[in-house]
Amino acid sequence: MDSKTRAILRGKASKIDSVFQIGKDGVTETVIDAVSKALLARELVKITVLKTCEKTPKEVLFELADSTGAEAICAIGQKVVLYRVSNKKGIKHVLEIC
Repeated sequence: MDSKTRAILRGKASKIDSVFQIGKDGVTETVIDAVSKALLARELVKITVLKTCEKTPKEVLFELADSTGAEAICAIGQKVVLYRVSNKKGIKHVLEIC
């Protein structure tokens, strides 16, 4: 993914709310499944990494990206953003809206 596309997605992510919080348990199978389902439904997902999490937001970002097959967009402060194109019919792809 090029930097221009990543910047567009980062801008879109600034306007959405976080859908998950990752705390002291870190990235578990349950979290991975839930994030994967959210990516299927929304394509662009913002997640809050709580300060009680043992990993840094950047570590969580790359772990979730690897586990879900998503693209790591950014980690800013305690927020991380993931993007994955959905094959779900009827969904307007985030990048098509641009």
